Amino acid sequence: MALRASDLRIGDSHEEVVVHNLSRTQIVQYAGASGDYNPVHTDEVFATKVAGYPTVFAHGMLTMGLSGKMLTNWVGDGRLTKYGVRFVSQVWPGDTLTSRATIQEIREENGERLVDLEITTENQDGRAVVQGSATARIDA
Repeated sequence: MALRASDLRIGDSHEEVVVHNLSRTQIVQYAGASGDYNPVHTDEVFATKVAGYPTVFAHGMLTMGLSGKMLTNWVGDGRLTKYGVRFVSQVWPGDTLTSRATIQEIREENGERLVDLEITTENQDGRAVVQGSATARIDA
């Protein structure tokens, strides 16, 4: 069911847990799907001994994709017209991530109704790992 402008207000938000207890297997599966085999994501020895991290960590684009899952679950498939984030903290194995979209503006442009959203994804400790924005088409 598509979002309707008449049902939305600035400040309304949608929140969703997008991953529970992120596993190393999920991180490696993402490496395979994306083709990004940077060893800081997949090789424990490299991540700790060479790069100096406490362990491997998730790809930023995996976190962006998980956040995007929340967006499309709320606004619907094929409705996003813009989506961008910045990565503000690393995501580690075992993290549980919750994404939230908050309405910043409801507007019309070129005959289309649009909603501008602020996006935040946080880990189980309430620490932001992704922040960004999105725009989606909505019904009148």
